[in-house]
Amino acid sequence: MAQPKILIVGEIVWAGEDVQQLLAPVSQVITYNSQDRKDFLEGFNQGGKYDGVVGIFRDNTSADHIGFFDKELIDGFPSSVKWIAHNGAGYDQIDVHACKAKGITVSNTPGAVDDASATTALYLLISTLRQYSISERSLREGNWKPKGLNKISHDLTGRTLAILGLGGIGMRLAELAHAFPMRIIYHSRNKVAGAPGWCEYYPDVEKLLAEADVLSVHVPLRSETVGLVGEKWIRLLKRGSIIINTARGKVIDEDAMIRALEDGHLASVGLDVFPNEPEVNPRLLEFPNITLLPHMGTENQDTQRKMEVRALTNLRDFLVAGKGKDIVPELK
Repeated sequence: MAQPKILIVGEIVWAGEDVQQLLAPVSQVITYNSQDRKDFLEGFNQGGKYDGVVGIFRDNTSADHIGFFDKELIDGFPSSVKWIAHNGAGYDQIDVHACKAKGITVSNTPGAVDDASATTALYLLISTLRQYSISERSLREGNWKPKGLNKISHDLTGRTLAILGLGGIGMRLAELAHAFPMRIIYHSRNKVAGAPGWCEYYPDVEKLLAEADVLSVHVPLRSETVGLVGEKWIRLLKRGSIIINTARGKVIDEDAMIRALEDGHLASVGLDVFPNEPEVNPRLLEFPNITLLPHMGTENQDTQRKMEVRALTNLRDFLVAGKGKDIVPELK
């Protein structure tokens, strides 16, 4: 009996040996070579180069050639496809509702990204409170220390960090920030079981915002979270507060955020994500007091290998046991 086929859609950069250990013994592994969506979908036709594929490893690099895994693409898959193992924690590039209707399960890689994303948020937190972004630019321009910096910078110790979404990344950031120590408060849909006592749960998000010196955003991008941090929530923050975003750009109303920066309601923001990546709103570049990164959250080889291995393991478990781990919440 022929082995089931697994299709690698994207690049496996760090876990090449793990493909041989995890998948090769239980499947026939093939790599996509389509440069456009039409060729990709035609490959699933009977007799095509992807005919009979049952599981797909997918990462975001594939979007450069075939676009997102949207409804059109999902609807074009044959009934043989039963599992999509996404290489990443955020899976907004996949229409999970279309997958559910098609009988396809989607997994992601939670946990593998926690350290890298949390340390990125911590960097943004430190940089914005201490205004290190202004300081570095001043030095690079040959001007040494900018005047008056002490009037707009703060220590982290004793400040209140509000975490919106205490999942794996949010919890890891809480652990790191607590060491300064900072006061840690959070809001999630429910109180997080097992959260330490120093993590204070606020069921009322408006009360949380009113006490925050820094708001760090850690919620997934879904239709109901687009613009979640909007004008009302931003204005409920203290004047002179800071917003950190390492989740997804569209979770924050960018125009409302910029207005708050312009009138001084927000002292700074630290952003690793933007609504229309890789485009960055040029208005943001006009603020010397904010810190911007080009979506660097998981850009290191250690984390990327962990992500690849976790996605491959989910496929292996699907093939061997009929069900992998890390199924996205919408499909549980």
